[in-house]
Amino acid sequence: MITIFYNCFIALYAAGIRLAAFWNPKARLWVKGRKGLFKKLAERVSQLPNDKHRRRIWMHCASLGEFEQGRPVLEKLKEKYPEAMIIVSFFSPSGYEIRKNYALADIVCYLPLDTPANAKQFVDIIKPTLVLWIRYEFWMHYLEALKRRNIPLLLVSGLLRDPSYFAGFYNAYRRRLYDAFTHFFVQTEGSAVLFRNMGFADRVSISGDTRFDRVIEIADQFEPVAPVAAFCEGHRVLVAGSTWTEDEEELTHYVRANNNIRFIIAPHETDVENIRDVQKEFPRSVLYSELAAAGNTGILPGDINTLIIDNVGMLSRLYHYADITYVGGGFGDDGLHNILEAAVYGKPVFFGPVYDRHYEAVDMEAAGGAVSVQNALELEAKLNELWNDAVLLNQRGEAAKSYVYRNAGATEHILSYIYKNRLLTS
Repeated sequence: MITIFYNCFIALYAAGIRLAAFWNPKARLWVKGRKGLFKKLAERVSQLPNDKHRRRIWMHCASLGEFEQGRPVLEKLKEKYPEAMIIVSFFSPSGYEIRKNYALADIVCYLPLDTPANAKQFVDIIKPTLVLWIRYEFWMHYLEALKRRNIPLLLVSGLLRDPSYFAGFYNAYRRRLYDAFTHFFVQTEGSAVLFRNMGFADRVSISGDTRFDRVIEIADQFEPVAPVAAFCEGHRVLVAGSTWTEDEEELTHYVRANNNIRFIIAPHETDVENIRDVQKEFPRSVLYSELAAAGNTGILPGDINTLIIDNVGMLSRLYHYADITYVGGGFGDDGLHNILEAAVYGKPVFFGPVYDRHYEAVDMEAAGGAVSVQNALELEAKLNELWNDAVLLNQRGEAAKSYVYRNAGATEHILSYIYKNRLLTS
């Protein structure tokens, strides 16, 4: 019965995506990226060294955020086993399109739709030695294909929230899914309790969140961005990252009213249409592409005080230039984006009121490193409070940074398990 319902859901989902592809660019990429995938995948595998003893590590991620969580583990494994074949799969175009040229991987691809035939064919082609699935991506037929082959499967940075998930029909479905995993590395005690209550107490560890390790690594490898440095020089700076329309609407009055402050807005969506909309919200602005093309003089026409980032892949470095940061997603249903990327540089983090499902935001606010605001008026008041109190500004920044460093270490926890249990021993 579970399988019948699940297969119906997958079929309906696929039909919906194909229909949406007629007008939605992301849906179109989702469909296009899976055409002829098995043929391309088999050809690519055949071109790689075909040593039967060569380790093959497959990491699957829903999107870009999950990729960044799994990345520290994957890169450490590659250091230890440089001969290993690395396969990275994505469900979402927003992950694949940005990381499709990831240099460490031998293969980067979309995950084919979860059907029994697709799962069998995919696993048969890549023949993984070890599989890492990141956070909360669960696909029934792939999990069962791995279980049938006794392939070690680890959940990295797992996060479960709602106890109501574990009831009735859904309880049976979850049990079936989770039984395929060799071990669960979870972020919180709450997640561990849910797994224990499901009967998996001997398979769960609280490792913490690998994102802490990743942002520390990024900060340690910081590379300057010359046009941004020139734009910021001699000014107070607020960097707003991964913003949505709701965030920009709350920011626009403050930006327009404070020409003495330099603002950097990095929208979550960087397509041409959205960038144009953002420009309308912030009329005293220049695009990063325009600024970079003009050279690094720092001289701007008129009263421009806002830099709009019209590319991807730069955000984590932008926070370095901030005095105060703002992270988007907290004023809508999209979910709060990664606040750790800002906090690691020792910068106070502001965000909207919808953040209770993000434990790191709750914890960082309690530690004094983050500030949640309800509306534009409160945002203005809290920002001005920090601008006018250098001691408080510094305290909040140090609290944010300290929180990140206190919670590092998840990567080593996971690696220790892999090595101890010889999961990559041929």
